[in-house]
Amino acid sequence: MAMRPPVPVPTLSRRAKLLIGATAVLLVLFTAIGTLTNVYVDYLWFDETNYTEVFWTELQTRVLLFAVAGIATGGLVAAAVYLAYRHRPTFRPMSLEQQNLERYRQSLEPRRGLVLTAVAVVLGLFAGFTAQGSWQTWLSFRNATDFGKTDPQFGLDLSFFVFDYPFYRLALGFGLAIVVLALIGSLLTHYVFGGLRLQTPGQKLTSAARVQLSVLLGLFVALKAVAYWLDRYGLVYSDRGDVFTGASYTDVNALLVPKTILVFVAAVCALAFFANIVVRNFLLPAAALVLLLLSSLVIGVAYPAIVQQFVVKPSANEKEAPYIERAIAATRDAYGLSDITYVDYAQESTGDEVDTAAALAELRNDTQTIPNARLLDPNVLADTFTARQQIRNVYGFPAKLDIDRYTLPDADSGEDRTRDYVVAVRELNSTGLSENQDTWINRHTVYTHGNGFVAAPANEVVAGAEGGEPNFTTRDLPPVGTIDIDQSRIYYGELIKDYSVVGAPEGAAEREFDQPEGGSSEGQISNTYDGKGGVSVGSFFRQLTYAIYYRERNFLLSNAVNDASKVMYVRDPRDRVEKAAPFLQVDGDPYPAVIDGRVTWMLDGYTTSDSYPYAEQMELGEAAADALTGTGTTALPNETFNYIRNSVKATVDAYDGTVTLYAWDEEDPVLKTFMKAFPGTVKPKSDMSEELISHVRYPEDLFKVQRAVLTRYHVSNPVDFFNQSDRWQIPDDPTRNTHEDQPPYYILAQRPGDDAASFQLTSALNAFERDNLSSFVTASSEPGSYGEIQVLRLPGNTPFRGPQQVQNSFLSNNQVRPDLTLFDSGSSDAVFGNLLTLPIGDAGLLYVEPLYVRGSGESGFPLLQKVLVNFGDRIGYGNTLSEALDEVFGAGAGESATDSGGGSTTGGGTDGGDTTATPTPSTPPSGGGGTSSNAGMEQAVSDINSALDALAAAQRSGDFAAQGRALAELQDAVDAYQGAQKSGAPAGPTG
Repeated sequence: MAMRPPVPVPTLSRRAKLLIGATAVLLVLFTAIGTLTNVYVDYLWFDETNYTEVFWTELQTRVLLFAVAGIATGGLVAAAVYLAYRHRPTFRPMSLEQQNLERYRQSLEPRRGLVLTAVAVVLGLFAGFTAQGSWQTWLSFRNATDFGKTDPQFGLDLSFFVFDYPFYRLALGFGLAIVVLALIGSLLTHYVFGGLRLQTPGQKLTSAARVQLSVLLGLFVALKAVAYWLDRYGLVYSDRGDVFTGASYTDVNALLVPKTILVFVAAVCALAFFANIVVRNFLLPAAALVLLLLSSLVIGVAYPAIVQQFVVKPSANEKEAPYIERAIAATRDAYGLSDITYVDYAQESTGDEVDTAAALAELRNDTQTIPNARLLDPNVLADTFTARQQIRNVYGFPAKLDIDRYTLPDADSGEDRTRDYVVAVRELNSTGLSENQDTWINRHTVYTHGNGFVAAPANEVVAGAEGGEPNFTTRDLPPVGTIDIDQSRIYYGELIKDYSVVGAPEGAAEREFDQPEGGSSEGQISNTYDGKGGVSVGSFFRQLTYAIYYRERNFLLSNAVNDASKVMYVRDPRDRVEKAAPFLQVDGDPYPAVIDGRVTWMLDGYTTSDSYPYAEQMELGEAAADALTGTGTTALPNETFNYIRNSVKATVDAYDGTVTLYAWDEEDPVLKTFMKAFPGTVKPKSDMSEELISHVRYPEDLFKVQRAVLTRYHVSNPVDFFNQSDRWQIPDDPTRNTHEDQPPYYILAQRPGDDAASFQLTSALNAFERDNLSSFVTASSEPGSYGEIQVLRLPGNTPFRGPQQVQNSFLSNNQVRPDLTLFDSGSSDAVFGNLLTLPIGDAGLLYVEPLYVRGSGESGFPLLQKVLVNFGDRIGYGNTLSEALDEVFGAGAGESATDSGGGSTTGGGTDGGDTTATPTPSTPPSGGGGTSSNAGMEQAVSDINSALDALAAAQRSGDFAAQGRALAELQDAVDAYQGAQKSGAPAGPTG
């Protein structure tokens, strides 16, 4: 048979080669400039914040892993391909198969070096980019710290599973990938160049091909033996158990030994392939490979399945009991739930039957909870803070405000008193700039910062014509009030997304807008930043760098960028902490606090792992989500994890951006491991001042994860756990008409068994797939008891109302329903605040909910109008908390409870829980009352509607004087309505 003529190899013209070469050089040049600029700008940020140790350690680790994985993968695969080519047969038998392959050989032969290099580079880059993403796995392995605890199956320290095992799996995965890629490359090369002849008569493999393929197959099976050995330890992550995680009865008794046997079978199989180098017969390794496959199917799959089906399932609750105990203990420990205090809450109110006398006695003895009942909802009042404290359009407040506590002198007694406050900082809001303000100069050099800290007691509102508003005890510009602030400028905050160029030479005109000038609606006071924050851009090289980075020529052309200029970027406190500590997950809700006269952002950092043995795995973002996630808070990434600790408390100075990390949980092995990797980045807990510690809160995202775990893992008996007979469930948020979880709430209250009130994070938990309340969970934020979790367990044989049932009873109440119709008119909307659950001694759980009215229109904002209370089967509804409590417990109960805090009305506000709101009437109930009375009420309702319309119009126009007049008219109309109602209309029922 005649050979086909060689196929001509196409060539490029000299001009085309030059064009392609120039394009490639420019592409590489621009890519290199962009990459180096990004790295340099990153370095400058780390240098400014004094975290260069983090920058260099991460960079060096990424480069090391990239180089090792890239060279190993690209180099070894290329070497295997080269060896296959190097030992190609000189002469090949004539056949149609070889003739068809000849054209490929002729095409590859002239450019074999280029092809081999391209294969090595592409595979090396892919492997390198993949490996460098696992830099934390390497650092964890390299700096592993013992847990001091051993797993119950293998007796190994838990650090093996958390730090070592993931790295061994990573290395094994790369080893298997390299061998497989080398095997594929060698097979293809041998086939194309005649070493492997599938369709040619005679010998199918050359000696060189047989030796190389035998070695590669032997290496693959040997690595498979290592994989079987690691699989033994991987049983601690098994999900074979239907309701728990970790090694089950079947895993321990029917899979652990087979995995060990498969290790030896695979090792023998590998030796058989290596022996084929000498034996020159594939029958032996083929038989060994068949034995391995059959063994893996029979003892690795079929036998465990038979044991599971016929031994375990018929009596799973008994067989799995000891392994469920392991899972319960490990999961509790992994999520920080090993030391919970459970209290059987034997309250005097049993279900819907209320022992009023006993409850009233507890209420009157309560001096800590009711006086501090929080009626200002930080999730509702952002628009109110904006309407009353924004001052200029360039300022703004986040969609969700924050709760913190301060110990300040009481206005009446002069004694120090701890109260919780709704707090916020007046930040720069770049999106609020008007069209004529939105130039590069204004956006980046004039409007550079916010100014001021705003606080209002959480249990207090303003009485009188402006009733229902927060009583801003710290407010205005320059700041005045009860909290002393030395530095109120906010250069770093949650709303500040743009970069700013600040600073000027000495004697230069001040450019930055600082605050409005007193007594003027148009004047302003300017300033020049003199803090240590920001990266210097005084040199031409720095200006060129940032011009390239931001693609902004004004860094080179504008006079606003000078020798004394600094550029501020990465200004969100959460982003700054994540960048300074990349080994942490940062809580999604930073909050501001005034520490030593400076506004400071407080943040919580979590160390996590997905490799804690026997602990149930969850998705972090999903577990930490609730109805408010994304509204003024940031959702955590949806990464798999099964271990979490609040190991770090972080602060960010709002003026100069200083990031400080404190080791809060100094016993956490994961934190210790990363502190070895990044020495000097995390300060000891002892460096925290007492004032700083006094503002530490138990973090919300951690609490949400823990309550999700508690819904199942509060059960200790393994049989009950298996049966899932006492499972709990997080209730939906009843105030938002959604199927998303109710958020936890911060309150200042006295827990049963405690001597005084404590600042705590709380959540109600329902029975599974029921709306009945099963438990009430609290986590203390007090320095002396921080992190102590208490669970009040309600009797399971009596249905207690859960949040949704309480909300339904409010909505259907005869007094509430008419007001909701009135509030939800064309000129206003009813807005329910947070439904708080408050334990009143041993008397029971009291539900308290504020009701706001928001004027319609863009400038409308919510004002507190009513307070709703539920206890057992009784509902209270009034203008104040005191009035609502009277309706539940009888006349005088509310005054007695709310006055016990020792507060009094000051500065137009009310104190001590005696929250006063502008009273708004119910529509008269049908039946009863005289004609004159009805006529008076009808006129009053008409006047109320007119006043609401006027109020809405004033809010839309931003006319505060008109709003005050409208509120006064509304108050007069309400008084007239109530007078007419008392003269003839019957009172509505309480439930």
